[in-house]
Amino acid sequence: MNAYPKLSVETARQLAVFLANRPGALARVCEALANAGINIYALATSDTVDHTVVRMVVSDPTKALMLLGEGGVLALETDVLTIETASEPGVLAKIAERLAEAEVNIEYTYLAGGREAEKGLIILRPSDVEKARRMLEEV
Repeated sequence: MNAYPKLSVETARQLAVFLANRPGALARVCEALANAGINIYALATSDTVDHTVVRMVVSDPTKALMLLGEGGVLALETDVLTIETASEPGVLAKIAERLAEAEVNIEYTYLAGGREAEKGLIILRPSDVEKARRMLEEV
């Protein structure tokens, strides 16, 4: 892939939800969001011995944050970039290369997309959200 991929870059609010590392904890959160009409666009988890951090981009982060807080669930908001682009080999490599050239670190990233999907969604947490967005929008 020689050409730079066409990107649709937006800033979004991501929730980091801290849950007990136990069966049913994620199910309860997802059910509460669904019952409130909140859609989950992307989700990734990372676990430790006693808790799990669930990072998610949802359709209404403010409503989700209030709902989770009312339920006693710790959740924090963070700015991330959502990047919609062609689902093809090398796209993330080109994005990472462009950010490295701009001296922007990728703190973490996760992806969403089906096997046969033409487009994929990349959720990316850069060290500098605005600089990363500018660098990726310029191409």
